[in-house]
Amino acid sequence: MSAAAPAGVAPFARDDARRRIEALRREIRAHDHLYYVLDRPVISDAEYDRRLDELKRLEGLYPDLVTPDSPTQRVAGAPLPAFPEVRHLAPMLSLDSVVHEEDVRRFVGRLRQALGQGRLALVAEPKLDGASIEVVYQRGALARAGTRGDGERGEDVTANVKTIRSVPLRLVDGGLPPPSWSARAPARSSRRQGRSASPC
Repeated sequence: MSAAAPAGVAPFARDDARRRIEALRREIRAHDHLYYVLDRPVISDAEYDRRLDELKRLEGLYPDLVTPDSPTQRVAGAPLPAFPEVRHLAPMLSLDSVVHEEDVRRFVGRLRQALGQGRLALVAEPKLDGASIEVVYQRGALARAGTRGDGERGEDVTANVKTIRSVPLRLVDGGLPPPSWSARAPARSSRRQGRSASPC
């Protein structure tokens, strides 16, 4: 017996629905990257919402096709009150502070010795304070996120990180994703985001 299609969605055979769901997911992920990471949207909010609504309705029609990395599964709401422990793939170490020019010279000297190169090209950027987060992807899908903690173990904040729209639930690179891959960065919000979240 075939399920009745929800209002506003044309009836799909299962294979057609699966292909349409996968196409919508790819398209929505691409638009998320353009909007939240590159700040370069190419469609209106209404057009984006129509695609997301269609995906939600199709997944409602075929709930067994829902996957954890679907854009419909992005968490929204209050953060979890307690966090289980998570162990990092490799230790998350902190950066040393330098104050004097001689400290920088010694650091560059250690780099030259370690790399076996006399000339180095260095890039400097402002240090942004924030909660250090490690995100881990398994076969291209976000598997977990954890705080730095003591460097070896942190708190599992996967549900909270899923609320950050610039963190993809699935990597969008066209190549074959590695079995396991992680990235680390400070999580922070802009002043505008902070003001919008303030209860005052």
